[in-house]
Amino acid sequence: MKLAFALYKYFPFGGLQRDFLRIAAACHEKNCKIRVYTFDWKGVLPPWIELCLVPKKGLTSQSGNKRFTDWMMQHRRRHPVDALIGFNKMPGLDIYYAADGCYLSRSYDLHGRLYRLSGRHKHFAHYEQAVFGIDSKTEILMISEQQKPVFESYYRTQCHRFHMLPPGIARERIMPGNSEQVRREFRNEFGISGEDRLLLMVGSGFKTKGVDRTIMALSSLPREFYERTRLFVVGQDNSAGILKQARKLRVHDRFHVFPGRDDVSRFMQGADIFIHPARHENTGTVLLEAIVAGLPVLTTAVCGYARYVIDARMGIVLAEPFRQERLNRALLEMMSADDEQKVRWRENGKKFSQAADIYSMPEVAARMIVSIVGRLHAQTIPVLPTSMPVLSEL
Repeated sequence: MKLAFALYKYFPFGGLQRDFLRIAAACHEKNCKIRVYTFDWKGVLPPWIELCLVPKKGLTSQSGNKRFTDWMMQHRRRHPVDALIGFNKMPGLDIYYAADGCYLSRSYDLHGRLYRLSGRHKHFAHYEQAVFGIDSKTEILMISEQQKPVFESYYRTQCHRFHMLPPGIARERIMPGNSEQVRREFRNEFGISGEDRLLLMVGSGFKTKGVDRTIMALSSLPREFYERTRLFVVGQDNSAGILKQARKLRVHDRFHVFPGRDDVSRFMQGADIFIHPARHENTGTVLLEAIVAGLPVLTTAVCGYARYVIDARMGIVLAEPFRQERLNRALLEMMSADDEQKVRWRENGKKFSQAADIYSMPEVAARMIVSIVGRLHAQTIPVLPTSMPVLSEL
């Protein structure tokens, strides 16, 4: 079986990108041949991937996306595959991995009528319609239960086209046996004393993840807390805006931004609170990674995986609509936790990591993909009769 995967760009630190690579690897382990269409690939290229770099043209993202789709479809016609699996919404997909929430819903929630008349809105709404519309044949791998009814309400997507996946975090995120040593070495490396409190954020797209909200919460802390608090943000994005905000609020000396890196598990062992006041988050895999690392979480209810924070008793989930003062109070509450509560959080995280089914997504997705492709091909192969009727003699 030959499968093609499509995503606009690959870099090793994005959540969507990590999901793609792990699913592609699981398909490869099932003896599938793997092709990848992308504008750009950063990082190590596995030898089992046939990489097709799509020429990047167009003055806007929407014109570039259309050229991507056209080029990919022409290439596929010349070099056929059994199925095309997309990690961004676009026409022509056999299977779509729903890493992102409903664009149309966000556009109505966040923007006015003028935005919905723009070429950008029309393009992304059209590409979403091509996947979820009632006339589409695309099968959909869902990772957020709460987004399914949203898509159904906007597009009347048939229920049978949705396939739910469990979460899929890497087991390397689990708190290691030498966690205290890792924590000590990390904090020594960055000059963080035992009395200091380290807040951690991880994720690409700083505005979406709510980095600005966290900076405001940091600036609201009483002086006795503020002076022993630091904020580390790890992620891929333009940091100019949040650095300007930090300077304006005079918290820049407590705040540091790191580009995406592959030792996030060390940061989670070294931190005291994981804060993720996202504006939009289809799932929030990073919340689960923090939980199994024994790191308490402060997040918002918009995150698809926020319920796991409650189930694991690992922090605070802020109800919608978001209010900055609630975040400020919740942060101060968690920072005021006594040693007994901190031990309880670590034990809760350890128990959750051992009991919850949160690791199997790539393997389940690969099984679903192989099954869906097999079914689709069975439907397109004409079935010949086992015997021909005998014509009576005239």
